[in-house]
Amino acid sequence: MARIKGGLNARKKHNRVLKLAKGYRGARSKQYRIAKQSVMRALATAYAGRKEKKRQFRQLWIARINAAARLNGTTYSKMMHGLKVAGIDINRKMLAEMAVNDAEGFAALAEISMKASA
Repeated sequence: MARIKGGLNARKKHNRVLKLAKGYRGARSKQYRIAKQSVMRALATAYAGRKEKKRQFRQLWIARINAAARLNGTTYSKMMHGLKVAGIDINRKMLAEMAVNDAEGFAALAEISMKASA
């Protein structure tokens, strides 16, 4: 019986990596060994980037809430403490959305939090 070489499987593996490296510059998109390194690094960076994006959005929401809270005579930390004491369970994403689009509603929440914390 003839020996079967692994050429087909190797070619499939190489093509899979080279397809992921499409659009990379120079040898990174043409040569398997270099493309594999670039793709591995890109996938690791993409994973880390998805985690980083969540941190950055939380920072943005807190900055928006703090700016709106200061316009209403309080600070971010005092407002969040007041809301917790008052039993109002609203996340930072929605608070930031209110700060930008619903100033009256945010002002009402700020007033409630100041009364609760005082």
